Amino acid sequence: MKWFFVVSLCIPFYLTAQIPNPALIGYWHNWNDMNAPYIQLDQIDNRYNIIDVSFATPQVGTDYKMEFIPDQVSPSVFISQIQNLQSQGKKVLISIGGANTTISLDNISERDTFIATMNAIISTYGFDGMDIDLEGGSVSVSGGTIANPTDVKINNLIDAIKQIMNNFSTATGKRLILTMAPETAFIQGGMSAYGGIWGAYLPIVDALRDSLEILHVQLYNSGSMYGIDGNIYTQGTADFIIAMTEAVIQGFNTAGGAFAGLPEQKIAVGLPACTSAAGGGYVDTASVAAALRYLTGIGPQPGSYVLFNPNAYPNLRGMMTWSVNWDAVANCNGTYTYAQNFQNLFSTSTDVFESEQSNNIFTLFPNPAGDVLHIKQQHYNTFTNDAIIINHMGMQVKKQTIKADHTTIDISDLSSGVYFIRIGEKDIAFVKQ
Repeated sequence: MKWFFVVSLCIPFYLTAQIPNPALIGYWHNWNDMNAPYIQLDQIDNRYNIIDVSFATPQVGTDYKMEFIPDQVSPSVFISQIQNLQSQGKKVLISIGGANTTISLDNISERDTFIATMNAIISTYGFDGMDIDLEGGSVSVSGGTIANPTDVKINNLIDAIKQIMNNFSTATGKRLILTMAPETAFIQGGMSAYGGIWGAYLPIVDALRDSLEILHVQLYNSGSMYGIDGNIYTQGTADFIIAMTEAVIQGFNTAGGAFAGLPEQKIAVGLPACTSAAGGGYVDTASVAAALRYLTGIGPQPGSYVLFNPNAYPNLRGMMTWSVNWDAVANCNGTYTYAQNFQNLFSTSTDVFESEQSNNIFTLFPNPAGDVLHIKQQHYNTFTNDAIIINHMGMQVKKQTIKADHTTIDISDLSSGVYFIRIGEKDIAFVKQ
């Protein structure tokens, strides 16, 4: 019956995951820690627009039967907190694994139990997606190639994720948001070796590249890694951020075959919020800013690494941090310093936009906008114009004919981010919240 299972994995191509862009992704602790205290889920800093709930883990005595239990509140309260965040346009994902958990799908029975229990968790709590944060011995390669992995556990994991996404789309009519947070050894480490943990995530990323929304490699607890220029770079520096980020966009060769890079809009930079949040790899705010400005093409080269792409990566997706809780600790690095740095770098502060903006053709309001945008033409006449909405990549995402001096456009289907609306030869930028 293998053929039937494969057919069941087909996800309708027309389904999309409406997800914030640019994205500030923060892991949230489902436990209380005196050093990084528990925060009510719906009370975290508003700039975090993707929240990874940490973690769903295997039930005691198994490494495949998943469970998630809210630690400080009841399930009903937790569900209402998720819904509160979702009503603000934020996405809440369940992250699986973590540094202290092993997940291993050794056979078909374990794979199917993993699928069933993850389906139940996602459905029960109403999560928007799933984040794969498998570390340690959860993922390893012993043979095969990136394109054709032979390890049963890797193939079972790939099949399980596809099936969970298919089940979600069937149940909701939406696409499950899929993100991944591998450590550098599992991705860029493939340039050094291909075996064990080295490069072990590459077959998973490759098999799921069309489904993957964001890859945010943990650029910490890493040590040193090769860049695609053949030089070695050390964590905790601007060069490390730049080299590791360009590697996953450009791709690289390994002993297990070539890894084709991912589009820049699928890549976010993952860093610890402060020194206490990780064992190593913290980068000071100024160096993070310098690295991101160079990566996105708006700043000078901050170190020795030279981008292979002279046009840089202006559509880089955003930033990730471990964790929201650490970012909130005042004596760690200042309260929400990481979130503030993201806001500064990606210009997501809505106060840079006026509530109403005009040119000599039309007026646009409100700005920022929720689900509806209003347009008034200043010199309307009997001929019609098309209002074209363009995203940050220059792609047309919506078009509506204007037949009156005041037109309302439904933009509820657009993800959060910056857009341009064009009428004739005139553009105005606006923010979709």
